[in-house]
Amino acid sequence: MKEVVLDTETTGLLVKDGHRIVEIGCIELENLIPSSNKFHCYLNPERKVSEKALEVHGHTDQFLSDKKKFIDIADEFLSFIKGKRLIIHNAEFDITHLNNELQIAGKEKIDIKNVIDTLVIARDKFPGSQISLDALCKRYRIDNSKRQKHTALIDCELLTKVYINLIDQKEPSLNFISENQENNEIKFKSTNNYSKKIINPSEDEIKLHKEFLKNNLKKNYFN
Repeated sequence: MKEVVLDTETTGLLVKDGHRIVEIGCIELENLIPSSNKFHCYLNPERKVSEKALEVHGHTDQFLSDKKKFIDIADEFLSFIKGKRLIIHNAEFDITHLNNELQIAGKEKIDIKNVIDTLVIARDKFPGSQISLDALCKRYRIDNSKRQKHTALIDCELLTKVYINLIDQKEPSLNFISENQENNEIKFKSTNNYSKKIINPSEDEIKLHKEFLKNNLKKNYFN
């Protein structure tokens, strides 16, 4: 099963106030293992970034001014997520902003039925506890030291690990070097060789062993 862990950064909280997306990050998972497929872009939101949003992600108006607009990457983005389940933390926020951008671009909106919200999973699993991404990283001992700012791709990397833990799966740790898509065979590289060398006895050792058995097994040790 292919899934996409997704995160966005925006100019502010509410679509109704005219806020837009400034960054999209996506990491593809295949059977819970991150593949090499990623989608990431910064976007020109065609408006100013709010002060509060700037404090969160640090993307300035100047930095974003020469980036592509959402309409320029809309088809590529939709192609990347097509047929895949989306994994999002606080999905209502991201989907609302994404569907707003898609509507502006004249594209089909994302169906919420294809989305898993890890915030909802965490709320059901840990009622009354803190369930922010940082809090869940702390709970599962996931290193989030790189998250000095909320950048989409880093948040996706952290959410991938949180998601695997939330659904009670072990995080894959094999070092994969190739994958045969036709045969569904996965090869991996092992750094340890656990095989033991077999040493055959010499003719003299076999002879001595037989003499030992002949001389010592005559005695009944149970009498």
